[in-house]
Amino acid sequence: MTAAWPVVLVDGDVLLRPIRMRDQKEWREVNRRNREWLRPWEATVPPPAPGMPPAQRPTYRQMVRHLRAEANAGRMLPFVIEYRGRMAGQLTVAGITWGSMCSGHVGYWVDSEVAGRGVMPTAVALAVDHCFRTVGLHRMEVCIRPENGPSRRVVEKLGFREEGLRPRYLHIDGAWRDHLVFALTVEEISEGLLARWHRTRRRDAA
Repeated sequence: MTAAWPVVLVDGDVLLRPIRMRDQKEWREVNRRNREWLRPWEATVPPPAPGMPPAQRPTYRQMVRHLRAEANAGRMLPFVIEYRGRMAGQLTVAGITWGSMCSGHVGYWVDSEVAGRGVMPTAVALAVDHCFRTVGLHRMEVCIRPENGPSRRVVEKLGFREEGLRPRYLHIDGAWRDHLVFALTVEEISEGLLARWHRTRRRDAA
């Protein structure tokens, strides 16, 4: 373990912490309530190649074991998002690559009951600052379906650059879907992404 993981990140009412086995009941309840809200944006397993058996979705415990193993190997940071002490979603920094790239990408979902309160921009800003300042990454990406307006607003509020379209990039909701790529490098936010987000919120509220 290093200073980069496991870690708890906090800003106001928003907290990021490692996902736990004992989160299963609450995690399932939040997912159940948000099934229709999340379905159009949720990754799915593509059909198997001819002659191969269909892949099975992992159980919660299998998912957590996989996330922990990837985190211990330095390839992933799997967070649960809490808002005012209750589970409100999930944020995962995945695809962490070192060497000449030093990059990772962020995926997330949020409970519809707290959407629009600044929870997700705050969570993304916390995670990106941690990746740049403590983990030591240079570039962070977020890939979003063009149709996903709420998710696009998150990265737009934070000032991510739109870099272009990746056709048929991920299997989502039963088909291969195009994704827009948004990115930031550490040089673009010397003040820190959380500080930028707070400044944006103050300006918009004025």
